[in-house]
Amino acid sequence: MKDKIRVAVLGSTGYVGMELVKILSNHSFVDINFLGSETIHGDYLNNIDNSKVYNHLPLLKSNNSFNAEDSDYVFLALPHAVSNKYVKKYFNKINIIDLSADFRLDNIDVYKKNYGNDHVCKEYLNDFIYGLAEINREKILGSKNIAVPGCYPTSILLPLIPLIKNKLVNTENIIIDSKSGYSGAGKKFDINKMKSKIDYNFYNYNTNNHRHIAEIKQELNKHNSENEVKFSFNPHILPNFRGMISTIYCDLNNSIKKIDIINLLQELEKINPFLKYIKNDETLDFFSIQNSNYCKIKVFDHYSEDKLIVVSAIDNLIKGAAGQAVQCFNIAENIEETVSLL
Repeated sequence: MKDKIRVAVLGSTGYVGMELVKILSNHSFVDINFLGSETIHGDYLNNIDNSKVYNHLPLLKSNNSFNAEDSDYVFLALPHAVSNKYVKKYFNKINIIDLSADFRLDNIDVYKKNYGNDHVCKEYLNDFIYGLAEINREKILGSKNIAVPGCYPTSILLPLIPLIKNKLVNTENIIIDSKSGYSGAGKKFDINKMKSKIDYNFYNYNTNNHRHIAEIKQELNKHNSENEVKFSFNPHILPNFRGMISTIYCDLNNSIKKIDIINLLQELEKINPFLKYIKNDETLDFFSIQNSNYCKIKVFDHYSEDKLIVVSAIDNLIKGAAGQAVQCFNIAENIEETVSLL
């Protein structure tokens, strides 16, 4: 049996952090030996969130008190512009899996435009592997620094990169319409925006101006050598707590048919344990992916045969964050990819 790998989680009391701790606490090759928080110290996670079981875990301590020499891996479930400060302290001292946006982007100017100027170690940007597991599996294997993708990009890139890479769709006019549960906005989100005494709310926000556009564009263009991928992106917030669905409208390239798309997705399903092609007589909804690490993909007809509608669904807290982080950890350590995720 493989020796236990000592793991620390900083930011363990946020939505993503708690999901991460839950998954890692059931991992047969992991020993969680440090749990950090920015705000809660000297207590146990069981007392913070009694809806989940966190057995035999260490007392919560300040994130700043973590010593990199005590663990083999640190998972940073921290906000954007905060995570990079810890990377500055720990780089080359420990394996780092960062769940913020601080090391997803290759260009510091693009980062500053989207997240502000507060980045203290831009020199490490290119030392992180973009942790989209199904696309970058070989790069992740053995990697010491991994940047976990955002939730919207994960739901979009997993179906779209293979279509672009295999030249099945036109890259000039892609339309992406995404809908997320409100947990994606974090614990500071004002729930009053979603619920009133008599009804639930639903709205789009940051249309074609969302932070994740730069990340989506960067990764799509890496797989398209001919020209820049052009797309519109319209994200929405739903009154559901968790879940994400992205609907992608594509123009098929000449001579490409719907069956070509389906065949590719079914081939990808065979070699990727968390990609699932959903047949048209099966339902694809939030209930089908909640509390799972799956990305499920379904294809719909358009009124025109040279167009296609592709829908993907993920749990934004798991496949869009904590689950994908553990999937990357498993790959990096050459552990069975599905450990603690099925």
